[in-house]
Amino acid sequence: MKRLLLALSLTAWLAPPSLAADLAAEQMPAYGETGISSRYLLMDANGRAVSNQDFRGRFQLLTFGYTYCPDICPTTLAEMAMVISRLGKEADALQALFITVDPERDSADTLRSYVAFFDPRIIGLTGSPELVRKAAESFKVRYEKVREPGAPLDQYAVDHSAGMFLLGPDGRFIRKFAYAMPAEQIADQIREIMASNGPPSAARGMLPASQ
Repeated sequence: MKRLLLALSLTAWLAPPSLAADLAAEQMPAYGETGISSRYLLMDANGRAVSNQDFRGRFQLLTFGYTYCPDICPTTLAEMAMVISRLGKEADALQALFITVDPERDSADTLRSYVAFFDPRIIGLTGSPELVRKAAESFKVRYEKVREPGAPLDQYAVDHSAGMFLLGPDGRFIRKFAYAMPAEQIADQIREIMASNGPPSAARGMLPASQ
């Protein structure tokens, strides 16, 4: 029922998904990224609707990927966990998120256990293929399935954009951190941005930091 209501409420918001571009040729700059709206409306592992406005008063550090990813996603989530650890007490003002680009295979339980392996404070988000596509397009993230000839339909990889995105306490995009950027540099930059924004305000409708 929750999934149905969520889908019905978004009919006017969703646009037809576009075809994924050539991912091999894609080079997204780490800074000064334009055209990112930072909008998303997905679901957590408990089937609860989550949007970029649900963490008002807190920063968000998010990335896109999938649990079957052999290298990029584990590396990114390990770095995300290190960023959280290096921030120490200041991590209370930040919510880390992992958005799957493979909702057909990444079930809620799979996502929950996957992100918890890296840090239980990371929240995994999923949704219908249409909602996931819309969220990815908001961040200019591109992805597409890659299947070997003759392989079963459920056996494929997903080529996707890498990196982490930082959103401010108002849910708006601030900065993108390039893939493999050292965690200590990311943490230091986030700490500087937090300091320039002053003390965090009370979050409205804040979700639990763990699932």
